[in-house]
Amino acid sequence: MSSLAHMSAEAISALHRDLTREYEALKDRKLSLDMTRGKPAPEQLDLASGMLALPGNRDHLTESGEDARNYGGLQGLAEVRNLFAPVLGAPAAQIVVGNNSSLAMMHDVLVYALLRGLPGGSRPWSKEEEVSILCPVPGYDRHFALAESFGIKLIPVQLTGEGPDMDEVERLVADARVKAIWCVPQYSNPSGETYGGDTVERLARLKTAASDFRILWDNAYALHHLSDERPHLRNILDACTEAGHPDRPIVFASTSKVTLAGAGLAFLAGSPATVRWYLDSVGKRTIGPDKLNQLRHVRFLKDYKGISDHMEKHRALIAPKFAAVEAAFEGRLEPYGFASWTKPAGGYFIILDVLPGTAGRVVTLAKAAGLALTPAGSTHPYGKDPLDRTLRIAPTYPSLAEVRQAAEAVALCTLLAACEKRIAGEG
Repeated sequence: MSSLAHMSAEAISALHRDLTREYEALKDRKLSLDMTRGKPAPEQLDLASGMLALPGNRDHLTESGEDARNYGGLQGLAEVRNLFAPVLGAPAAQIVVGNNSSLAMMHDVLVYALLRGLPGGSRPWSKEEEVSILCPVPGYDRHFALAESFGIKLIPVQLTGEGPDMDEVERLVADARVKAIWCVPQYSNPSGETYGGDTVERLARLKTAASDFRILWDNAYALHHLSDERPHLRNILDACTEAGHPDRPIVFASTSKVTLAGAGLAFLAGSPATVRWYLDSVGKRTIGPDKLNQLRHVRFLKDYKGISDHMEKHRALIAPKFAAVEAAFEGRLEPYGFASWTKPAGGYFIILDVLPGTAGRVVTLAKAAGLALTPAGSTHPYGKDPLDRTLRIAPTYPSLAEVRQAAEAVALCTLLAACEKRIAGEG
């Protein structure tokens, strides 16, 4: 089979007719499939159903004898911080345990930076004429939307396969208006890449014009492996301390895709000064987190091996879904030579790069056939992919049978959109 670029106009027209008939048959099936978000499937949530019986009516005392039902404990229980210290790569004393959303902790960090300023800064960010944040692309749409909602300017920086283009980052941070960079360093959302050691070292050593520049290190997928491979991610806290910038990184993580998505734990880690700053700020907002839920997690997961064993059960459920998407794309798209996709070793997403100028059309075709996809452009700041090429595929939530259907539908829509563009004399 010839690649699409080498097919004659007659062959493309014939292919388009065949694909159109197949697409009409697909619409007649009246599917109702949703691959818009990277949510855990019900079967994954069932893995943690045993938590719901914990901690028990007479088992609410912490290791220190504190009554977890009462107020207080702003930083989180010591046993929880000890349990997740290896995940955060930080000493327990430098970890704060929040409630179910790490995004909420990121929100608070930005709010406190805007209103109160950060350690090392001369004034609150809101007093600056302009504040910018670097956004590696393709990236996480909620990161972008959060910063944009506060009027922070979003500056895209291309990912390279081992993290952001550091030559570009080093050039941009010479501007004092650039105050931070978003990072999803392991199994990045949605590219699946893990930052290389050199990238981490260069981030730590950055010569920034802003004295209060921050690396917002959202290590959301630290435990989410899809294979036996285990990437080595350089510890950002150690790297920045060694480079003389201990306050630069703020690390986030959560159990949203480990235990119960809506009833998990969130974490923040940083230097001692960062933790003091955060606790002083958040202490005005709350008297303390849900410590019963913290106890529930400790008693369910028990230790780091318990966490790892639990995540192997997740892997058994979702790895076949990723394999199904890859098989569909290889079977339907690979022969035509214009599309490419990632084969991640972990995380929650697959990137599909379609023929430039057709990503939006693929989403429209899919919607008409009963398949909801993440909007085209969501992987870029302001929802604008300049090439209209990149789609984020989220295979985890539907059943395996539904994922197979959805992947075939995506491939069909991708081919149909590409043929339309070629027939129109473009692409």
